[in-house]
Amino acid sequence: MVHPVFDDLPTTIFEEMSGLARELGAINLGQGFPDDAGPEPVRARAAEALMQGLNQYPPMRGLPELRKAVAEHYRLTQALDLDIGEITVTSGATEALAAAFFALITPGDEVVLFQPLYDAYLPLIRRAGGIPRLVRLEPPHWRFDRAMLEAAFSDRTRLVVLNSPLNPAGTVTPDEDLALLAEFCVRYDVTAVCDEVWEAVLFDGRKHRSLMSLPGMRDRTVKIGSAGKMFGMTGWKVGFLCAAPPLTRALAAAHQFLTFTTPPNLQAAVAWGLEHHRDWFQTMPEGLQRSRDRLAAGLTQAGYVVLPSAGTYFLNVDLKASGLEIDDRTFCLTTVREHGVAAIPVSAFYADAPVRHIARLCFAKADATLDRGVESLAEARRALSA
Repeated sequence: MVHPVFDDLPTTIFEEMSGLARELGAINLGQGFPDDAGPEPVRARAAEALMQGLNQYPPMRGLPELRKAVAEHYRLTQALDLDIGEITVTSGATEALAAAFFALITPGDEVVLFQPLYDAYLPLIRRAGGIPRLVRLEPPHWRFDRAMLEAAFSDRTRLVVLNSPLNPAGTVTPDEDLALLAEFCVRYDVTAVCDEVWEAVLFDGRKHRSLMSLPGMRDRTVKIGSAGKMFGMTGWKVGFLCAAPPLTRALAAAHQFLTFTTPPNLQAAVAWGLEHHRDWFQTMPEGLQRSRDRLAAGLTQAGYVVLPSAGTYFLNVDLKASGLEIDDRTFCLTTVREHGVAAIPVSAFYADAPVRHIARLCFAKADATLDRGVESLAEARRALSA
């Protein structure tokens, strides 16, 4: 018998829109992956490790050199003091999320989540027996306040899940909001699972601050990172679970029965990249910021109202503010079928009371792709405004 948590799940919006883009030959500004192949020196290291290194099971918690490199990277970039024993390598951040939820949720535990949210959260939490408590964020600022947290937290709260920078909003949680959330975690003795996969993709001089760094949070935070996002190679599926030893023991125990381990050549290449290709972490966001600005300028000239993007690969257009009386899903289906460009309706990131007038676009693309996308979206706006 199929478990009802998964039996009723539709195809993800990303697969739906990317499938339509492939079928129709449309420009794909929907799913979040770059056009290019990723940094060549890191890819070359993976190829070398595949051909010359060991290809048998690496240690379950990850290659020691990668765990050491992750700890050093976070020391340099976020002033976090992590020991190698506090890091577990996973087969992508989604596996890291699954390990965290299965390890830390007991059936009946309540889990606070902020929507819009990554589509894997809810089915995994429900499969672990957790009860979601949703906090609804709204554009243009996508922020929470004390009253919202008071309504969501209770003595039954076991976990809170925070995604910052936030996909799909492209926002970064301000320091004052982080401090407020830390206050509630400490008050209710709650563990925070922090999905920080976009931590290296920040713009306009911003620096990432992890909830783990706030007072009272070092021993109650699970920090999740992604080498695929760090190096712009989303298919590599190398993730990191970082947490204090008592949490790490539980996380690693869950991980060993999910994927057990991750390809050793990719682990070796990520370790090398973190140690020897550090200029990437300056040049990569600079290049993406130029692409963000190019897409934003083109869409603005075409008459769209563009919301700010502080990080991630994404920016959003406000359809209602742009003068379009159309919901986001209808807009996205129309643009891909009739105008040859795929986008993602942000309503798909809500489980309850969705915001229905925001469409997400990915700018991690070549200039020519962005320019063709703008032309198609300009055409769509003219047609929909007629």
